[in-house]
Amino acid sequence: MRLCLECNGPNPEYKCQDCFGSELHCSTCILSVHAHHLLHRLQRISLKALGLRIQLGHITGQQCVNPHCAFNDDFVIIDMFGIHEVSLDFCGCAIAENPKTAATFHVLEQYHLLSFESKISGYEFYHGLCRMSDNTGLLLIKDRYESFMQMIREWRHLKMLKRSGQGHNLKGVEATAQGECAVLCPACPHPGKNLPDNWKDAPRRWLYGLFLAIDANFQLKRKAVSNDSVDPSLSSGWAYFMEDEAYKGFLDSNSDNTQEKSTCSSHNAVNMADTKSNCGLTATGLGTVNCARHNMKWPNAVGDLQKGERYVNMDYLFFSTLRHTVIDTLNVSYDIACQWHKKLWHRMSTFPVSMHLLPTFKTISFFIPKFHLPAHIKECQTSFSFNFKSGVGRTDGEAPECGWANINPIASSTKEMGPGAWRDTLDDYFGDSNWKKVVKLGHTMLHKMKDALPERQDHHEALDDLEEGLRGEYSAALAQWREHVEAWEHDPAKPNPFERRAETVTMASVRLELARDDQNDIQTGTCLALHEDCTPSVLISTGLELEEQQRQMKADRAGLRVHATDNQEGKMLQRNNTLQCRIDTWTKLQELYMPSLTALCVSKSSVSGGIATAVATPETIKLWLPSQIGKTAPCDTCLQTIEWKLRYAQAHDALCSLHSNLHAQTAILKYKDHNLHGQGANTRAQNTLKAVEARLEAAASMYEHAHKALVTGWHSSLQPLNRADIRSMTDLLWGNQRGQENYLGSGIYMRIEWCKARAQAMCWAEEVELLKEEMQRILQFFEWDVQCWDERGLEDALHDMDDDDEREGLIAYSKCQALLCRRLAESFRTSWTDTLALADIFNHSLVTQQDMDID
Repeated sequence: MRLCLECNGPNPEYKCQDCFGSELHCSTCILSVHAHHLLHRLQRISLKALGLRIQLGHITGQQCVNPHCAFNDDFVIIDMFGIHEVSLDFCGCAIAENPKTAATFHVLEQYHLLSFESKISGYEFYHGLCRMSDNTGLLLIKDRYESFMQMIREWRHLKMLKRSGQGHNLKGVEATAQGECAVLCPACPHPGKNLPDNWKDAPRRWLYGLFLAIDANFQLKRKAVSNDSVDPSLSSGWAYFMEDEAYKGFLDSNSDNTQEKSTCSSHNAVNMADTKSNCGLTATGLGTVNCARHNMKWPNAVGDLQKGERYVNMDYLFFSTLRHTVIDTLNVSYDIACQWHKKLWHRMSTFPVSMHLLPTFKTISFFIPKFHLPAHIKECQTSFSFNFKSGVGRTDGEAPECGWANINPIASSTKEMGPGAWRDTLDDYFGDSNWKKVVKLGHTMLHKMKDALPERQDHHEALDDLEEGLRGEYSAALAQWREHVEAWEHDPAKPNPFERRAETVTMASVRLELARDDQNDIQTGTCLALHEDCTPSVLISTGLELEEQQRQMKADRAGLRVHATDNQEGKMLQRNNTLQCRIDTWTKLQELYMPSLTALCVSKSSVSGGIATAVATPETIKLWLPSQIGKTAPCDTCLQTIEWKLRYAQAHDALCSLHSNLHAQTAILKYKDHNLHGQGANTRAQNTLKAVEARLEAAASMYEHAHKALVTGWHSSLQPLNRADIRSMTDLLWGNQRGQENYLGSGIYMRIEWCKARAQAMCWAEEVELLKEEMQRILQFFEWDVQCWDERGLEDALHDMDDDDEREGLIAYSKCQALLCRRLAESFRTSWTDTLALADIFNHSLVTQQDMDID
């Protein structure tokens, strides 16, 4: 017979599922054992059913002496293991109201962290607890979901206040300032916190510049649910969201402003900002401002969007967050910066004076993130590029894009919230995201520095190799290029050395111009077309196309092997027939515009003496374009002018093709050398290189024919092509020297290539300096934070408090936080020591080498 473990009584029948062991107890002993384990679960019965009661304000099991003690048999406690119904005794000395539900700190903390990491909704978490309590559906579990969500919201709010030090504010929580609860980025410059006193007068002020990135997210929508009077925010403007009343008031007063259209590419963010559908939505998304190098949200830098990405919303975010800094060197990244920045100061005049910036005291540079840059026109790609601007290191501006994927999964649960709960919840998520980045800064900065050091060395050597190759033929030009690029760096209004200043003419633009001329002639009745389907410009343009097809046919026929397959021979013959038909048709039209051509052909035939020759293939037929006739036969000057324009554009197209294919060849060779292994991969790479080489040969042949035609019939400024100049840029750009070989690559775009190589070397050198400065700032920020917590925990400051327990708790918490900051700083400093020492060695060797080069 089994006995009770406590009293040795017979027939024990109760076992606890949460206690360690499998012993059975009687009803009296099981209640006694669980006097301090009120939420343990028994098998087949609850502690409440056995008579356990909870007394608030007194030791469990003792009766309250207050005659007005009340009872509640429907009280529910939510903890990590489920939902528990208990019997509650309480009185006015414990609580003033009749409580219905409570949750343990453990379950609130558990959900808080799970919501950050797994993005689990409150609904899913709560009903998971219900199933832990009963997964059979046989027990009736009281629904306390609404109460649980209210407690979670209060928990988030109280945690934010506690961690930001507002619990130590003797003036109370209401004295909290705007943005004071935000987790700041320790690596960003904060005067008075992590910058030297003389930072404004420092010779390298670019090291103290602030990098901001603006972006919008249209996944985090909010439906038209509730309103601010019913569901106000618990902390309006204390963290990342702006104070909503002032924000919405300003938007309402500027609701009639029409956003100007984009003069760059047709960006939907600009052109569709006022037309985005908001049916059933109060917020179509979020606008934010982050630090561009560390991807942390800035205080008062988040706001909801009522339509699309309108300037008025994004302007308010930008000016709102800048109230929290006095840094006067700003680097601002925005995917539509080329349009947004144009009238920024004019739009600022409509904002409250407290949000105004003084442009004369601010050095502001605007950039487009690197991934977004190719979608812009070429002018923007050079004027707003991080790659060509000094003082920005290797910043890419894409930081906000990297964070959306992490937070977007909560969109399904937050879109149904009221306005206050929506803002408070997102504030908490942004705060957690910032904090996780803070504690990972040790690893993040170390990883960046380890990547930057070899890159700086490699690009410096590549630039040296390039300049060594340029010395001689390009020595004088090199000095001039350096002067121009330095002048542009000091004054961006001067000519941009990264832009191709040479004349840019394309076949497409010339054809468009000729088509417009034909249209004008038709409308004015001066058209000289001798055929309804073929104007003079169409005739010459088609002739050049046929000439290009002849060159391609000749190259393909030469590449055909001796034992070609029937399929290959068949396709070649089909192309041959098609080309012959097109040439025959074109020749008949040509005779209308060039009647002297018949006599010329007869003359050529008589010179040959009538000797029979083999049948000419289509690629060998002479087309007798105006440049080929020369002075041997009269030709309309209109046709000559048209051919000159098209030939000139054809030559420029060929040069552009040479340039792009040389770049492709360089990139393929670099990728092949660094990444490809094995016969299969290298064979595929070789085939790709052969295709590039074929395009290079075609472009070179096109240029040579165009240049020959231009210099035969007319004067041209274009130079003859030296085949030795058509060389891969690999050795110049990546520093792979081949002895003393003067390997100049393509001499066509050397100025731009040198400017880019110089910019890349400078960017990596600046990146190393920025990383070193940011590491130092992080350590200084933690020292400042330690001092703040020490000051909050001074007993002298808290000695007037009546509650000794509260005062001791505040002192203990401040010491705990100060210790945490010290430990983080020491951990970072230890992990960085060796790498920073190596960076100093590399820097010393680099400076020594530069001094030797100067000497």
